Amino acid sequence: MAGLTAAMYTGRHGLRTLVIERLMAGNQIINVERIENFPGFTEGVSGAELSPLIQEQAMNAGAEFVMDEVTGLALDGAYKVVTTHSGSCRARALIVAAGSSLKKLGVPGEDELYGRGISHCATCDGPMFKGEVVGVVGGGDSAADEAMTLTEYTDKVVLFHRRDQLRAQKALQSRVLAHPRIDIVFNTVVESVLGDEVVRAVNVRNVVTNLTNRMSLSGLFVYVGLEPNTGFVQGVLKTDNAGHIPVDLRMETTVPGLFAAGDIRQHSSSQLASAAGDGATAAMGAVRHLSGPG
Repeated sequence: MAGLTAAMYTGRHGLRTLVIERLMAGNQIINVERIENFPGFTEGVSGAELSPLIQEQAMNAGAEFVMDEVTGLALDGAYKVVTTHSGSCRARALIVAAGSSLKKLGVPGEDELYGRGISHCATCDGPMFKGEVVGVVGGGDSAADEAMTLTEYTDKVVLFHRRDQLRAQKALQSRVLAHPRIDIVFNTVVESVLGDEVVRAVNVRNVVTNLTNRMSLSGLFVYVGLEPNTGFVQGVLKTDNAGHIPVDLRMETTVPGLFAAGDIRQHSSSQLASAAGDGATAAMGAVRHLSGPG
């Protein structure tokens, strides 16, 4: 969202704008079934609907989109040099808005069974579990929202959360708590995933009593937080312990003309509306940087 918004603003200000996207524009939000807290959509909107609308606005403003993966970043005087799988490009102003990736649980069986019952996308993979029992790990907005989506396909959803209450928005919590086909297991972590060719069960542990249990499941959807996609900036920009990039109020980093916006910047609220604001702020900073003093 930050990158799309920034591209719309820089394009409208007449700057030659190139947006490099690894996959579809919009990053994580394209998998969100229903976004209810973005201004202007009183009935909510899916990420798959919203992202193309903003991309179209950016393209109408003159932004160019290419599909490639950024692998490195270097400085050459006043220029920022971005390396991709297919080549490189140079710019005097650069906005890094690479977003975040969903974290893994880091437990035995996860890597082996990823894509064979373990998923990060209820909208994509939920239909494969029609009439089955699946698990969701997490307690925030993503976990709650995806649990609701999964009820459209599955017989039952078991939501595992390591704390004693959910962290999702209150409106979303209310729907999850009231849903007859969502069972919430608080104070519980998944310790391993079991299966041969597909997920069959999980071993879980109560963090209060330390008691363990095995639960049969056909699928497991993991939403335990995000990690910023900032690996390619190492050596050029310093990041905090979590990998986020420090910026000032203009979204500018310690390198003049190099901006960071959205989930990857330090102290981000990880909200869609604030990411859009970050993008607009970074874009205006880039405009001022290229305009020179005054």
